[in-house]
Amino acid sequence: QVQLVESGGGLVQAGGSLKLSCAASGMIFSINVMGWYRQAPGKQRELVAAITSGGRTNYADSVKGRFTISRDNAKNTVYMQMNSLKPVYTAVYYCSLQIIAADYWGQGTQVTVSS
Repeated sequence: QVQLVESGGGLVQAGGSLKLSCAASGMIFSINVMGWYRQAPGKQRELVAAITSGGRTNYADSVKGRFTISRDNAKNTVYMQMNSLKPVYTAVYYCSLQIIAADYWGQGTQVTVSS
């Protein structure tokens, strides 16, 4: 059983920063992809950023230059530093772990950016 536990969400003013963390536990193969998705009210869940176990990263165009994803393979933990936050980034942020053909999700953490 794989579990993902997120932390770091909250309320921040526009222009501020937050850092999200997600720790994975359970049977985790060394080759995997970890990432962050977000879902705003009335919208579909979308990819924000992802990182492979080898360190290759992928970002949504809307966050390039503002967000940085990183991971600690020894701790099975992924991080996302979010800078220069905008109100449009307000959403529930979900951690994801992809192992071969299986997808696992965290419970979500709310990020609210006030104007």
